[in-house]
Amino acid sequence: MAEQMMTGSATAEGGFACGGLDAIEAALARVRAHAAPTRMTSHATWEDDRGMNDRVKRLRHQSETTQPYLDMERALIETETYLAHEGTVSTPELRGMVLRDYFAKKTISIEPGELIVGEKGRGPQAAPTFPELCCHTLEDMHNMNDREQVSFRVTDDDLAAQADIVIPYWRHRASREKIMRAQTPAWHDAFEAGIFTEFYEQRAGGHTCLGSERGAHAGFDEIRADIRAAIDALDYMADDHAVAKRDELSGMLIALDAVTVLAERYAELALSLAEAEPDLVRAAELSQIAENCRVVAHGRPRTFWQWIQRYWFIHLAVTSETNPWDAYTPGRLDQHLIGYFRADLAAGTLDRDRALELLECLWVKFNNQPAPPKVGVTLKESGTYSDFANINTGGIAPDGTDGVNEVSYLILDCMDEMMFIQPNSNVQISRKTPRRFLVRACEVARAGWGQPAFYNTEEIVDELLAAGKSLADARRGGASGCVETGCWGYEAYPLTGYFNLPKILEITLNDGVDPRSGKLIGLRTGDARAFGSYDELFRAYLAQMRHFIDIKVRGSNVNTQICARENPVPFMSLMTEDCIARGEDYNAGGARYNTTYLQGVGIGSITDALASLKYNVFDERRVTMAEMLDALATDFAGDAGARIRGICARRTPKYGNDDEYADAIMREVFEAFRDYVTGRPNMRRGEWRIDMLPTTCHIYFGEVTGASPSGRRAGEPVSDGISPEAHADTAGPTAVIASCAKMDHASTGGTLLNQKFAPGAIEGERGLANLADLVRTYFDMGGHHIQFNIVDRSTLIDAREHPENYRDLIVRVAGFSEKWCNLGRDLQDEIINRTEQTF
Repeated sequence: MAEQMMTGSATAEGGFACGGLDAIEAALARVRAHAAPTRMTSHATWEDDRGMNDRVKRLRHQSETTQPYLDMERALIETETYLAHEGTVSTPELRGMVLRDYFAKKTISIEPGELIVGEKGRGPQAAPTFPELCCHTLEDMHNMNDREQVSFRVTDDDLAAQADIVIPYWRHRASREKIMRAQTPAWHDAFEAGIFTEFYEQRAGGHTCLGSERGAHAGFDEIRADIRAAIDALDYMADDHAVAKRDELSGMLIALDAVTVLAERYAELALSLAEAEPDLVRAAELSQIAENCRVVAHGRPRTFWQWIQRYWFIHLAVTSETNPWDAYTPGRLDQHLIGYFRADLAAGTLDRDRALELLECLWVKFNNQPAPPKVGVTLKESGTYSDFANINTGGIAPDGTDGVNEVSYLILDCMDEMMFIQPNSNVQISRKTPRRFLVRACEVARAGWGQPAFYNTEEIVDELLAAGKSLADARRGGASGCVETGCWGYEAYPLTGYFNLPKILEITLNDGVDPRSGKLIGLRTGDARAFGSYDELFRAYLAQMRHFIDIKVRGSNVNTQICARENPVPFMSLMTEDCIARGEDYNAGGARYNTTYLQGVGIGSITDALASLKYNVFDERRVTMAEMLDALATDFAGDAGARIRGICARRTPKYGNDDEYADAIMREVFEAFRDYVTGRPNMRRGEWRIDMLPTTCHIYFGEVTGASPSGRRAGEPVSDGISPEAHADTAGPTAVIASCAKMDHASTGGTLLNQKFAPGAIEGERGLANLADLVRTYFDMGGHHIQFNIVDRSTLIDAREHPENYRDLIVRVAGFSEKWCNLGRDLQDEIINRTEQTF
């Protein structure tokens, strides 16, 4: 850190008493004075960095060597806007003003060589904060700066601004405080025990992608006209919501003005730089950048380059308006761009290399945007810099034909060349996808950095149809965030938190008591020693599951309403059909489709635990329930514990081996979880559904869960996604996919399957063909998603012990890739311990 960290506590409300708005302006000047911090990478100079040419190498090197840092501009400008306007305008209008004022006043710059312009913060790797959602304490900010993984540099002036201005204003206004106050004691008990997490605790709803015709191509002036027409059509004689709709639509107009303001500012800056630029080639580029920004500030993009710039301004608006965590994505980037690509090629204004260069510049922009800083449980849920912008490539077109085109292959080349953790790139594989495209995607994945992930297009369409979408809308959908399915541009589908399936068994075996705290948090389902059959045990487990789902759903429904009331998102709303027509916010049910997701975690662990109890206690009677409970309570200590653990770990049917004994239990648990959640009303004119993914929450859930009857030790991670528990899958990758395919993926909103191979297992053309065939086979069996770590165990162990030699080693964690050195030791160990498959 360049400056000594400030110590002490906040100076109460002195900042406002002494200066009010003047104090904010002074604080802005001080935080802006600090240069971006730097960090080391394995590339000593830009010349040896990755990229197709010197321009891209320089930009990539800047992105990678800039240390993520806290940017206080947004928080201070937002506070200024609230001080000036709160109470005089409606909440949607105020939220639109926050975005407009931020884009009008934020620091902007154009880096040398840039072709795509715009940053969320002051520059590359600057991370704005969102005090309206979560007002960080000074201790939080110290932790952000000091922690070894996922750290954000914080200066004395940042701390002073937080202490004197942000905390006094936002401490009691932040949504996090209102959410926590609104919950029941039962919710707090379950939350603190690690039964579930809550996304709204430090984030806002906001899960969708660019998808509709209006969102993908319309000029901002066209959208402005649509909004004004909706305002003119309001019926104040018969519609008792007309005033609320007017306020929302007015907020949309203000938010749309924000993007026009930002584009025009960049046009002016580019033109001034062009006039002063001695290099004629660069001056021409800057003049074209200015023209691009002027065009997309109001009208439709006319070229490949302009479409990318337009999208990037939309991306900045969505992720600056609020903190949606899963960021935003262009969705089917290849299909959005193909028309412009072909037209520009025909006109002679673009060639393949220039198109690839523009894509690589866009990839740098994504990598420049770290995920907003988070602390506590929220950090444990997702310990990464990545903001989960999940770009889909391939699949099918809206008319059902093959969606792979020339730009699809360019995107694969871009992924391969740039090798960034952000954006989180994937390929959709349909039955119509050419073998060449699948093999090329496997070739990129074989490089060993976890991208692209692979998704089953037909399964995605089936999932959306099962959730009530029309066929036309379902074909527009795909995966975003990690693996979550949505109808892009037409659906709001926020996640609400993770649900710890193995922990519920621990509560069941202890008659509703959490053994970590000794507190009764569940139902009194009886002494487990007295259960006379496995069916009796399983009924008790299901009763506890239902109990905690009830608590979670109630709490998240409350939080959804608080979010809609306190933090409408007028810009995201105008980009989502049918919010304009309805005059309703994205967060309040304005979208055409409204889904709420609860993510199940640990299906492999709970399956193996229940299989062990059924097999060893009730069927084979190798162990009594009393002996099993004693072993679990002592974490398998002593000779007796070691004997029982040996039986459980090595002599019991396990999920992931195409063993019907275990797999049948997996289906029973999965179907109960699904049926207890799916179809519940979500307070947004929609329903609840489930998906099966962990991000990094399987580490946290393992920390709070004692020893399992599967032989898992206390505190060890639970299984990730729908993957088998560590070392349980011993029959090879085809047995893994056979077990996983027994789950009804189409009744979920997405499932996540991790697989790890040693590089030698997929060498040569035969190895590549085997990998492609594995993907095809799993998808033919109905699987939703599969992704690969292709790195040997010895490399990972050496990287754990000597991180300085592996600064740019990237691994696949869950629905994202991350640099090895950014992961905590527990997560590194979990990845090391994943079964290393071979064919």
